[in-house]
Amino acid sequence: MEADLLAGLFITGTDTEVGKTEITLGLMTAIAGSDRTVAGMKPVASGCDVTPSGLRNPDALRIAAACSREVDHAMVNPYAFEPAVAPHLAAAQASVEIRFDRILDSFRALSAQADVTVVEGVGGWRVPLGPDGDLADLAVALGLPVVLVVGLRLGCINHALLTVESILGRGLALAGWVANSVDPAMALRDENIATLRGAIDAPCLGVVPWMENPDPAAVAACLDAGPWA
Repeated sequence: MEADLLAGLFITGTDTEVGKTEITLGLMTAIAGSDRTVAGMKPVASGCDVTPSGLRNPDALRIAAACSREVDHAMVNPYAFEPAVAPHLAAAQASVEIRFDRILDSFRALSAQADVTVVEGVGGWRVPLGPDGDLADLAVALGLPVVLVVGLRLGCINHALLTVESILGRGLALAGWVANSVDPAMALRDENIATLRGAIDAPCLGVVPWMENPDPAAVAACLDAGPWA
């Protein structure tokens, strides 16, 4: 799938629980603050709640609420699973196959309603999804520039550099990376960021400090959405 490089962004992370949703919402808020409309998407989500409307993931609900206009929730989150486990395992338990065609159809429908569509991945970069491949394969299918969220904690340099190497090895554009403070007690945080700046050949789009209760507007103020905003 060929995509207009300014029509969307794919958000991935160095691991799970590194703040991908907060950065997704921050970027959506920054884009919406310009003269561009924005939509968001979380194609695959595990750890969903059972509701009268069906399975709902808290992060996907926040992303849907941040869209410039009301959109069909099924487009925001085409695949939702109740157990909070790896998505391919959750899908197997539900006797469901995660197929890229369904995700691409939802992306196209969202993109037709917004100037920029921000797609948040699930887990880390190489999380298995299903018969069509893993998360990296999905990013290739979408053809969007990638933003890497680096969760600042011990081990983040190795995780970040390996992920960058894999992103570039897939022939994808690395739009930039975000340093997100997930460990308030991290030793030598600034030195780690400096090392990452020197080692990653892509712009740092922002350094987000530790926030006990992250707010999209506060996160947006720390980010540079570049040409997408």
